[in-house]
Amino acid sequence: MRIVFALLATAALSACGLSPMYAGGSKAAVAQGIAAVDIPAIQGRGGWLVKNALEARLGVAGQTTPQYRLDVRLDDSLEALGVLNDDTISRERRILRARYQLIDLATGAVLLDATAGSDAGIDVVSSEYATIAAEQKALENLAVDVADRMATQVAVTLRTRAAAGQ
Repeated sequence: MRIVFALLATAALSACGLSPMYAGGSKAAVAQGIAAVDIPAIQGRGGWLVKNALEARLGVAGQTTPQYRLDVRLDDSLEALGVLNDDTISRERRILRARYQLIDLATGAVLLDATAGSDAGIDVVSSEYATIAAEQKALENLAVDVADRMATQVAVTLRTRAAAGQ
């Protein structure tokens, strides 16, 4: 019964038109396009973290001459969520939002204009050091999450562009 189910699932997936994004490995058009994305400096500590995470994800096919530029603007905020009766904060939320554009350097055309964001809850404890450490760790985790979302969207955009033959 399991074999029949596996065969039916395989047939259904092949009929829906799904194909691997990186088919062809590092020589594929998508991988080559991703490797040709230049990421200028992004302001702030969060910007530095996002840029490093993006470079780690987009630089998988090696270094090539830049064909695209990814402009990123970050909005990093920390807001109080839980306020006790004595006006002390017991919980915070760190929010990291990115507005980004993928620009074709040859034509100056904006290929992608999108946003990505994530947030994390932080417990505020009696130790100021522990709270600051939690805020910084939350920023590190959010930067990786936002960079993952951005890299995925850039890859999908470049895949669509390659499929269209542009």
